[in-house]
Amino acid sequence: MKKIIALLLALMLVFSLAACAGDTNTDTTDTTDTTDTTDTTDTTDTTDTTDTTDDTTDDTTDDTTTDASALNVGVFYYNYADTYISSVRSALDAALEAKGITYNDFDGNNSQATQNEQISTAITNGCNLLIVNMVTSGSSDTAKAIMELAGDVPVIFFNRAVEEDGAEGTVLGAYENICFIGTDAPEAGHLQGQMVGQYVLDNYDALDLNGDGQISYAMFKGDEANVEAIYRTQYGVEDANAVLEAAGKPALVYFDASNTSGYQVDMNGAWSAQAALDYMNTNLSQYNEANGNMIELVICNNDNMAEGVISALNAAGYNNGEGTTTIPVFGVDATDSAVQLIKDGKMTGTVKQDAEGMANAIAEVAAATGAGSTLTDGVAAAAALNTDMYTIAEGIANKLFVAYAPYTGE
Repeated sequence: MKKIIALLLALMLVFSLAACAGDTNTDTTDTTDTTDTTDTTDTTDTTDTTDTTDDTTDDTTDDTTTDASALNVGVFYYNYADTYISSVRSALDAALEAKGITYNDFDGNNSQATQNEQISTAITNGCNLLIVNMVTSGSSDTAKAIMELAGDVPVIFFNRAVEEDGAEGTVLGAYENICFIGTDAPEAGHLQGQMVGQYVLDNYDALDLNGDGQISYAMFKGDEANVEAIYRTQYGVEDANAVLEAAGKPALVYFDASNTSGYQVDMNGAWSAQAALDYMNTNLSQYNEANGNMIELVICNNDNMAEGVISALNAAGYNNGEGTTTIPVFGVDATDSAVQLIKDGKMTGTVKQDAEGMANAIAEVAAATGAGSTLTDGVAAAAALNTDMYTIAEGIANKLFVAYAPYTGE
C-alpha cells in the first residue's frame, strides 16, 4: 500500500511541475532562462513545508506536497520595453529564484487584450498564482475582468493602479484572493515638484536665459489616463510653484501659451523616450535662444522621457558638459541610465522608484501564499520587512505602498 501511495505522490509532483508551461510565454527565450534552471525546479520539491499545511490532509499523508507549497507563477508585465519595468523584472526574477519559486514571465507588449489572453492560457495550463502588471492602468473594469479570468487563483497586482482615482478599495475590497503592491500615486509628483521648486529657486537668475523674470517650462506626460502620470503632471508643477511663490518668485510659465493643457503626452501611453525626443525636437525648432523664448526647464513623468528630452537638447548643443548651457531636466524612477546622466551632469534630478524594493515585496507575498497565508497576511508580512520602505494603505489591508525618494546624485 505504501508503494502505491508513493507512486501516486510522485505522479502528482510531476504534474505540478509541468503546469504553467513555458510555451504560453510570448518571449520563449526569457521563459527558458527563468524556468529551465536547476535551482527553480529543484526547490519546488519541498516536503518539509507540508508540516504547516497538513490540516488539509488526513494523518496518514503528512509528507505530501500541497498546492500551496508548489507554486507555479505567471508574471505578466505590461511592456518589457519600459525601462523601469525592465528593472523590476530583473529584480523580481532574482527574488523569486532566491525563494525557489517556479515562474514564467509574459510580455503584454502594451496590449490589454494580449495580456488577458496570456492570463487565460496560463491558468488553463495550471498556474496557481498570478502576478500582474496591468496594461490598462487605473481601470476597475480591467482589474475585475482579470479577477474573473483568475477565478480561485490568487492575483498580486503591482505597479499600475487597479482602481480609478477616488475609487480606492472598490476592487481590492471585492475579492478575497487579491492584493496590490505599488506606490502612493501622488507621492512622486509631490517629491518631484518640491525638488524642481527648490532647484529653480536656488538657480533662478542662471535659468532665466532671456531675462524676462520668469522661468518657462515644458512638461512631458507618459499616459493620459494613468493615475501616476496625472498626479506627477499636476504636482510636479503645483508643488514647484508653491516653493517659488513662498519665496516671492513668479510661478513657472508653460512655454507654449496656445497649449491650454500645459503638457505634451505620449499618445501611445508608453512613456517613451522617442515620444519626448520627437516633441522636444519640434519644440526647439520654434522655442530657442535665437528667438528669445528658449525652454528653460523640463519636467518629465519618468526617466525614459527625460532621456529623450536630453537627446534632443544634446543635438541642439545643450547639456553637453563644460562650456555648454545646461537646461535642467527632471524625471522619475532613478533608472541606471538616469543615474548615469545625473552623474555626467546632463540631467538634474529624479525620484527613485525602488525596483528591488517592489520586487522583494512581491516575492515575499508570493512565498507567503505558497506557505498557505492569505494575500492580506502576506502583505502584512512584507510590510514588516522594512517599515521605512513599506506601508499599508489606510483602510485597505491588502494594499502595500513602496516609498519613493528624491535623487540628485548628492
